[in-house]
Amino acid sequence: MKEMTAANLRSSYGGESMAHMRYKVWADKAEKDGFPNVARLFNAVSHSEHVHAWNHFSRLRGVPGDFQVVAGAVFGAGATADNLAGAMGGEWSEIEEMYPMYITVAEAQGEEGAVRSMSNALAAEKTHHALYARAKTAVEAGADAELGVIHVCDMCGATMEGDAPDNCPVCGALKEFFITFA
Repeated sequence: MKEMTAANLRSSYGGESMAHMRYKVWADKAEKDGFPNVARLFNAVSHSEHVHAWNHFSRLRGVPGDFQVVAGAVFGAGATADNLAGAMGGEWSEIEEMYPMYITVAEAQGEEGAVRSMSNALAAEKTHHALYARAKTAVEAGADAELGVIHVCDMCGATMEGDAPDNCPVCGALKEFFITFA
């Protein structure tokens, strides 16, 4: 694998790993703040970020060596509305800056597996941002978010609300590969 793509995958892996854990912490905070649906959303998206980290890490399996992995992100646990704002900011950065640039580099370097892993993550991040925005609006109004059942594809991290389709709209995985957060 070309070094620039490998470095971008390592950066993505670090960011997704941190988001996974940060969203777990924020799920606990939302639960304590009396927002069980927001907690469920944070847990669902945490699982999606775990899938993204796993996929990026797996793409790096053949790249030898020890590397420093640095990822910038919001740190700490504030009020649930603030945590949702932080989550939205992180997702927006991935949507608008990180993944489009990293995908462009991977495409230019002919790294198809990296392109697929990062493109799948980008598709999910767009859904995460929209769900967090809805939740933030509700929480700022003093209410829990109104959310249906959330499904996460365990193959690519695609996140969807409502009835699960027979196949993942992002990677085509069968319905039985979805993890359900009800």
